[in-house]
Amino acid sequence: MAQFGPYATLVTQLPYSAQFAAAFGYVAEMLRPGSAARARIDALAPGHSGKIELAAGAFAIEQAYFTKPRAEGFFESHRKSIDVQVVVAGEESMEVEDISRLAVTHAYDVERDLIKYADTAAASRLALRAGDLALFFPADAHMPSLQLGGPVLVRKTVVKVPVA
Repeated sequence: MAQFGPYATLVTQLPYSAQFAAAFGYVAEMLRPGSAARARIDALAPGHSGKIELAAGAFAIEQAYFTKPRAEGFFESHRKSIDVQVVVAGEESMEVEDISRLAVTHAYDVERDLIKYADTAAASRLALRAGDLALFFPADAHMPSLQLGGPVLVRKTVVKVPVA
């Protein structure tokens, strides 16, 4: 099931793998003020994103956006990757539910590695702030990018770690 919390806590709790080593090395640089990675994401205009290739088949999508009302969100999951969603600046709400408890609304899209699900009021809600991350595994349907109170500019990177 999903894991979430401050980077410093989560990095010590996961078993070592080459994929997570590449992801967490990148995340550490992203969260370090003054680093090249931090400067790159800080320079992104709202509504824009960029892809960064990492080692061991992992990659990151750096993005800047305003959080959205829950009514505009949807539950999604992935088969080929584990999401490591890292809030670099700002704050947002995310929801998570086991895929076995949801109805599929859009079948698996191989090209996008994406399945969409019907909404549920029973999902768990997470609040993530700068320096927090959430790991979503293939069994975790998740709805990210939601407002906590109102629209807030978020700078976030989503690392896609290949499923072993």
